[in-house]
Amino acid sequence: MPTIKWGIIGCGDVCEVKSGPGFYKAENSALTIVMRRDGEKAADFAKRHNVSESTDNADEVINHPNVDAVYIATPPSSHCEYALKVAEAGKPCYVEKPMALNYRECQQMVDAFKAKNVPLYVAYYRRGLPRFLKVRELLQEGAIGQPTSVHIVHYGKLATGEKAKNWRYDPTVAGAGTFLDLASHGLDILDFLISPIKRASGFALNTGKAYDAEDATTGAFEFESGVVGTGVWNFNANYGAEYIVISGTQGEIKTPVFGDTDIILKRNGQEETISAPNPPHVHQPLIQSIVNELNGQGQCASTGESGARASWAMDQCLLTYYGER
Repeated sequence: MPTIKWGIIGCGDVCEVKSGPGFYKAENSALTIVMRRDGEKAADFAKRHNVSESTDNADEVINHPNVDAVYIATPPSSHCEYALKVAEAGKPCYVEKPMALNYRECQQMVDAFKAKNVPLYVAYYRRGLPRFLKVRELLQEGAIGQPTSVHIVHYGKLATGEKAKNWRYDPTVAGAGTFLDLASHGLDILDFLISPIKRASGFALNTGKAYDAEDATTGAFEFESGVVGTGVWNFNANYGAEYIVISGTQGEIKTPVFGDTDIILKRNGQEETISAPNPPHVHQPLIQSIVNELNGQGQCASTGESGARASWAMDQCLLTYYGER
């Protein structure tokens, strides 16, 4: 099977452990060149990860003759710009989440790759993790009967001072606040576990006034499969917590989205814990599925179309704060 040679645009913190090593540790996959606007940091990353080339120029990665596919790991404000260049070059692309600043940009990206007949993937890597494959298996085998509702929550303390100056709290760079960064994973995994969201609405507010973005958001959802759902993302709380609860006619499944603790299955008055720990490099299983698909073996579960659906749902929740986007 041929080796898929990757180039990375934006080899920052996420690439250190979560994603970067997955590109050279996956079977039939290699990392050829990495890019960062700070060329010295790009060179340092390349040295530490045994990558032969580095650059401070994204176009060099996209047009590199020894790059088959491109991973975009920059902040969301540049995802669409870089992805359109990758599409124009006729190369497959794996773009970080959230997929773009808003659903409109996502659709622009999807259309561009369709026009070139090359695949677009989104880094919703939880679709490849053992935890969520196990939850999906439990649901499909009827472990809780017919799923009827889902509730997702994420609480955290308000970012203040220097932390609040991070780009993740700047809507012009991040697309919104922490909601877009973290809720994107939760809503995407519900798309994977339950079904696509058919209808969505919500409210968003800035309660702490520590930055311009929203810090408290709620959502209500109807899934294509007939399940209803609610969500609360409160980043001005006095503690941190996050989980999904899926309720059915015969039981309940509870799992974290981000944590690495056990799945809890409740049915028939009994509680069972199921361990499904994360791998060392959480992107690697999804990267492997992309490599396999590009080599004609199987299909990656996270596509441009599915990534765009998560952005659409988030836009509906943020409508009261940002308006049409």
